[in-house]
Amino acid sequence: MRGRSKASTGATIAGAVALFLLQGCGSESDSQDVADVHTRSSRPAHPAKPKAPTVCVGKQPVGSLPGPKHGETDGTPLWRVMAYVEKTADKHYRTVYTGLSVDQDHQATDVYRIPSDAFDADICGAAEKGVTMRLHDTDINEKDLTALSDRISADMNRWDGTFELREVGPDVRGFVFVGVDDPAKARPVIAKAFGKKHIRVRHVAPASAR
Repeated sequence: MRGRSKASTGATIAGAVALFLLQGCGSESDSQDVADVHTRSSRPAHPAKPKAPTVCVGKQPVGSLPGPKHGETDGTPLWRVMAYVEKTADKHYRTVYTGLSVDQDHQATDVYRIPSDAFDADICGAAEKGVTMRLHDTDINEKDLTALSDRISADMNRWDGTFELREVGPDVRGFVFVGVDDPAKARPVIAKAFGKKHIRVRHVAPASAR
């Protein structure tokens, strides 16, 4: 979720919907174009497969979680569960929470967090019937991810003459998305300035062409 706002839960959930739409479009091209800043030669011949998410299914009665507040229109079980995750994470689990996204077709939410038995038990135990929660492991929390994103975007013109930095934002999956005009030129430069971890670089068109 790029550029997520913590101003309100409603805004966060809207951002989660946007991420779901982005993930559903061009997933094949993402696998080809989105790359972390490790070079191909440094990657193992057979990289380990990502760990399958932990899945929990809501068991609480529908309506057991608080309904929407003023100005919030979606009072479905899925929305209420997502709102609960955000509010609970913000209050008790900031050190482990990375973010969430929505899968409306399957009435599910994907929660990204540094593994935490306490957080998992809390949110899974509160989920309403009809909602599936998929818990994905990360190794960075939202605060640190946002700080890295802010560092990269602090001076958008810094790289002029080398490459054009067009888009920067934290992604709930545990990395900062960096959109540039020339990924081949940008990756080593960004790696030198900010390290190799938690950064993925991809080509994006200029805003005027979107």
